[in-house]
Amino acid sequence: MTQESDAVAAAIAGELSLMDPAVRASRTETVRLLDPEFTEVGASGRRYTYAETVAELPDHPGSSPTGPRYEPSAIRGVLLAPGLVHLTYTTTFAGHRAHRTSLWRRQPPETTWRMYYHQATPLPPDTP
Repeated sequence: MTQESDAVAAAIAGELSLMDPAVRASRTETVRLLDPEFTEVGASGRRYTYAETVAELPDHPGSSPTGPRYEPSAIRGVLLAPGLVHLTYTTTFAGHRAHRTSLWRRQPPETTWRMYYHQATPLPPDTP
């Protein structure tokens, strides 16, 4: 694998982990995967900080093993610069679809990729 494909694969693995109910329900895992400077603009339009996300994610939809799960499709990634990966994809969750984008970064001396930014844009029901 190349440096770019390794970086993109690591970011995709992290992204998929954050959709796993067991990971979403664990503050320890959330802290491991989110950059301390993380911010998000959710599909609702609400802005979330790192502290809010760590505190609230276990109670958000998609964090229960018996509830609905995020179903990702068409995940694509590109290495924008050393230590910075941009992902785009679509999710379906409880009948609702959204386009999503994430930035993942790795800052030396760390070897772990962490989500730095995430945004979800809801899709109207009739969008193909």
